[in-house]
Amino acid sequence: MEKTYKITSSVGLHARPSTVLVAGVTPFASDIQLEYKGKTVNLKSILGVMSLGVPTGEVVTIKAEGSDAEAAIAKVSELMISEGLGQEC
Repeated sequence: MEKTYKITSSVGLHARPSTVLVAGVTPFASDIQLEYKGKTVNLKSILGVMSLGVPTGEVVTIKAEGSDAEAAIAKVSELMISEGLGQEC
């Protein structure tokens, strides 16, 4: 399962926004990946997410595989909107 988002946070996916996403998906059993410009990192890794340096206005894809993949993607969508990080494309 996957969804694409446009990052709307004024700082992109830097420290605080990355921490919010990582904390939100860590409880899920599924493998959750963030893809940006051909690079893929584990969304449960704060260093991995921050290493991508995703700026405002860019598009990222979140992919989840596993028993709770649908719930994990729903949580990402909820956080993107409620925290002002991004919007679905």
